Amino acid sequence: MRTYKMTIVYDGTRYQGWQRQKTTGRTIQGIVEEAVSKMTGYPVEIDGSGRTDGGVHAKGQTASMTLSGKVDEEQFRNGMNELLPEDIRVKEMLLVKNGFHARFNAKGKRYEYFIDTREKPDVFARRYCYHYPYELDVEAMEEAAGYLLGKHDFAGFTDKKDEKSTIRTIYDIIIEKQDSKIRIEYYGTGFLYHMVRILTGTLLDVGTGQKRPEEIPVILEEKKREYAGFLAPAMGLFLKEVYYTY
Repeated sequence: MRTYKMTIVYDGTRYQGWQRQKTTGRTIQGIVEEAVSKMTGYPVEIDGSGRTDGGVHAKGQTASMTLSGKVDEEQFRNGMNELLPEDIRVKEMLLVKNGFHARFNAKGKRYEYFIDTREKPDVFARRYCYHYPYELDVEAMEEAAGYLLGKHDFAGFTDKKDEKSTIRTIYDIIIEKQDSKIRIEYYGTGFLYHMVRILTGTLLDVGTGQKRPEEIPVILEEKKREYAGFLAPAMGLFLKEVYYTY
C-alpha cells in the first residue's frame, strides 16, 4: 500500500462544494475520486484537507489517498488531468509516509477573499470577486482585524451549531487595497464552517461604518452568530494553501 498527497486547484463556480454527496455528481471530491478510480481500475476514496462550500475556489486544496501499490507520480497526475474537466487540475502528486491524512495532519491554512468596490462589476473578475460597490475604510478594517488575531472562541463566526470545538487561532489577517479591488488574506490553524466568509462580512460592515472596530471583542465574547456580520458570497473566496509538518 502507498499513500499519496495531491495538491488540487479548481474553479468552484460550477460545483456544489468539495464534499461528495449522494444527491449530486457535481462535487470536486466525487469527480476527482472518479478519475483516480479510472486510473487504478478499482474504487479509491480520497480525503481532503477540509470542505469548501459550493462556489468556493481553490489554489491549493490538498487530498490524500491510499493506492494498492507504487505508481509513477507524474504519469498518474497527467493521466488524471486528461480525465478531469478543465476547471479542476491536480497540480502536484507526492508519495508520502503511510498514515498521512490531508485533514488530520494539516497544521495551518491560508485563505484569500477578493472584493470589487467599483460601481459596476469587473466583467472578467465577476466570478472570482464579490461586487460590493461601497467606499471602505480600510484603516478601520485593519483595526478590527487586529482584535481577531490570536486564539479565540469563534462560536459567533460559524453557521454550524454542533462543532466539537469552536476555538481557533488566527495568526495573521492582511488587507490590501489596489485601486478599486481589495484582497483579504487569512492565515490560521483552521477555520469553522462559513468562518472566513462571516469574518469577511464583519470586516466589510466595519469598512462601511455599520460596525465599529471595538465591537469585535464583544462579538467574540457573546459567541452569538447574530452579532457578527453577514455571510459574504462564496465566489470571492479561495483556499490558497494548506500547511503540514512531516
